[in-house]
Amino acid sequence: MAVSDTRLGPLEARVLDALWARACPGSVRDLQPAFPGVAYTTLMTTLDRLHRKGVLGREKHGRAFVYAPRESRERFQAARASGNLVPLLADREGAGAILSFLVDAVSDQDQALLDELERLIHAKRKEEQP
Repeated sequence: MAVSDTRLGPLEARVLDALWARACPGSVRDLQPAFPGVAYTTLMTTLDRLHRKGVLGREKHGRAFVYAPRESRERFQAARASGNLVPLLADREGAGAILSFLVDAVSDQDQALLDELERLIHAKRKEEQP
C-alpha cells in the first residue's frame, strides 16, 4: 500500500506521532508509558499493522522488534496530501472549487500560512520561467 493510500486509525496516528516525537526507534515496551490504558498487545498489534501498511520499518533487537517511521512527518503528510489532492485537481471543472476551499481554509487557520502559500506560488512560478 502506498503512503498516499494509507488510512490511519486514531490509535495508529497517535503511535506514529509518538515515534516521531521520540526521534529514535522504539519497541512496544518503550512506547507503552505514552499510552496508559492501552494494552501491551493492542500496542503491539498497532505497531505491526503500521509495519504491514509500509508506514513503519522494524528491526529485531534481541527478542523484540523496534519500530521507526519510514518517512519524516513532513514527507509522510505531503505524500498523503498529494495522494488525496491530485485526483481532485485532475477534474478541471472541480479544481477551482477545491483551490478556493484550500485558500479559505488556510486563511481561516492562520494568516502566516496564507503568506507562505503565496510565497510558494511565487517561487514555483519563478522556477517554471525559462
